[in-house]
Amino acid sequence: MAQTPSSPNFFKLILKGGLGAPLVMMAILAMLVLPLPPFLLDMLFTFNIALSLIVLLAAIYVIRPLDFGVFPTVLLIATLMRLALNVASTRVVLLEGHTGTDAAGQVIEAFGEFVVGGNYAVGIIVFIILVIINFVVVTKGAGRISEVSARFTLDAMPGKQMAIDADLNAGLIGQDEAKARRKEVIMEADFYGAMDGASKFVRGDAIAGILILFINIIGGLAIGMLQHGLDFGTAMHNYTLLTIGDGLVAQIPALVLSTAAAIIVTRVSSEQDMSSQVVSQVFNQPKALGVTAGIIGTMGLIPGMPNIAFLTLAAAAGTAAYLVDKKQKAVAAETAAAQLLPPERPAAPEVKELGWDDVTPVDLIGLEVGYRLIPMVDKAQGGELMSRIKGVRKKLSQELGFLIPPVHIRDNLELAPNAYRITLMGVPLGQDEVLTEKYLALNPGQVFGTLHGIACRDPAFGLEAVWIDADQREQAQTLGYTVVDASTVIATHLSHLLQSHAHELLGREEVQHLLDNLAKKAPKLVEELVPRAISLGGVLKVMQNLLEENVPIRDIRTIAETLADHAPQSQDPVFLTGMVRKALGRSILQNINGLEREISVITLEPTLEQILQKTLQAGDEGGAIEPGLAENLYRSLQENVQRQEALGKAPVLLVSPQIRPFLARFVRHALPALHVLSYNEVPADKQIKVIASIGQQRAFA
Repeated sequence: MAQTPSSPNFFKLILKGGLGAPLVMMAILAMLVLPLPPFLLDMLFTFNIALSLIVLLAAIYVIRPLDFGVFPTVLLIATLMRLALNVASTRVVLLEGHTGTDAAGQVIEAFGEFVVGGNYAVGIIVFIILVIINFVVVTKGAGRISEVSARFTLDAMPGKQMAIDADLNAGLIGQDEAKARRKEVIMEADFYGAMDGASKFVRGDAIAGILILFINIIGGLAIGMLQHGLDFGTAMHNYTLLTIGDGLVAQIPALVLSTAAAIIVTRVSSEQDMSSQVVSQVFNQPKALGVTAGIIGTMGLIPGMPNIAFLTLAAAAGTAAYLVDKKQKAVAAETAAAQLLPPERPAAPEVKELGWDDVTPVDLIGLEVGYRLIPMVDKAQGGELMSRIKGVRKKLSQELGFLIPPVHIRDNLELAPNAYRITLMGVPLGQDEVLTEKYLALNPGQVFGTLHGIACRDPAFGLEAVWIDADQREQAQTLGYTVVDASTVIATHLSHLLQSHAHELLGREEVQHLLDNLAKKAPKLVEELVPRAISLGGVLKVMQNLLEENVPIRDIRTIAETLADHAPQSQDPVFLTGMVRKALGRSILQNINGLEREISVITLEPTLEQILQKTLQAGDEGGAIEPGLAENLYRSLQENVQRQEALGKAPVLLVSPQIRPFLARFVRHALPALHVLSYNEVPADKQIKVIASIGQQRAFA
């Protein structure tokens, strides 16, 4: 036989499986469509009353309104359940009301007979009073408070966010606490906005209760007299008492839920529940209690007044005033006595000796943002900048050949609201402003129209750009612009700066990691290289030189082989860098010219090369050339670079190995697009095409 699950396990399965809410909604739909027997109506009406009381008590004992954040949803479900019960009970009343006042169950009969004494006129009046209290007083007031609270909460959000940022910058709170407080601010705005909408359900429920009452009375009279042949008095008695009972059994829970909603929206967050707050703030004033006792006692002495009730209440209020005043005086006396005692001299705190832990290390890579850019780095608010930065690090690590360190992001109130700053070793590298609600349209060089927006320059490459609205995005792309969002702008700027300063990011630890990984595949090579042939610092210097000249260090095996071969001859980093570049020539040319067999180059005439070699003292990098010669050389190189870029080709300057390091430094910042190669770096299978030769007489005339 199949074994039936126990009840606790069954309910546990429903709750864990997320079936509770769907089952409740199915039950509501069933009450709207299927006829229910009187016994089931009694159970559901009792459950509705119990649910409303549970919600009211939860609202009273909750510490903060946000601790009952599901209240708007509970209010909606309870309202729908009550209306569904009204429909189900209406069906039973109209179908079976001619049989007597017990046709719709004992709960409705009890409210119709016992609560209003069997008098339907009294029942109608009581019902109308309950509806007026619920609709005019409680619901209207709670709705107004919800509306004002929602508006004030939304208006206060920027100020609260700035206060959190200020505490974070001052070191009063940590990142986790700041994140939790920002989340609480957002939840508070969502809660009061939801309460503003939920109050409309309660108001509509009150109106529906009035309409259902009159529809049931009129429909019941018509059905009882026309279909069942009842006389007017019997039909009026039966159907009206049933309708009044049905209305009261629905309106009382509605009034309880409305009161719970009003309590929730009028609560102030504190460390006490509502009962404790009322006792501590209302009944903790002995003067108020004493004056109240005097007034009530005076009224109790007037002839014709209910003397016993008034005098009893006056005595209770006077006793409470005496006890509270006595307690407060005792507390004040203890405080005064404690102040008269000589203060205990606190033990001098032990002065802790400063250590290296007190020295805050400088962030290797830092990104500081203004307060309006905080949502861009907050995943909870849909920020994409963190994932973009992670993508930048991954891409650069794969391209350059070593792991890019993490980027430390923090907010900086000293920056403009829309500004950001990129730092390296604590020193600013770049700074700009972005508009989070707009897109940046970049002019790649050829566009077919103009855009209306805020003109600016691309922070990474200095291209002309325009900040445009989101609805102009498709138009900008049609005109040939490259359109990116604010997160992409910052990520691209960061990527450009990190690539330009990659040699500063590489340290001994990173080089050691590279060698350790290489040792897993070529242990003899690493053993022979460090420290036998060259020190770890020497390897670091060569790799930094390569990165400074935009040569990746992915091929660590070739770099290590070359250093192991030539380091015994010379420890000069410039010489070793040249040897490594020669070994990596195919890779260097691949990055410049792709798979093309022919490479277009600019050369120097032999006379000019000899002059440069003599001036630099046979390759001594400490030398310098005459300013006029340097200016003319730069001007000629600039003209040829512009000509090559106009043709869509990478400009390459091919020179002798002795002067290549100097010329590479000479054009590194002034002409970053120009690649300076030596003759021995070009592979034998590549064909060289000289498109320009810069000489002393022709170029410098």
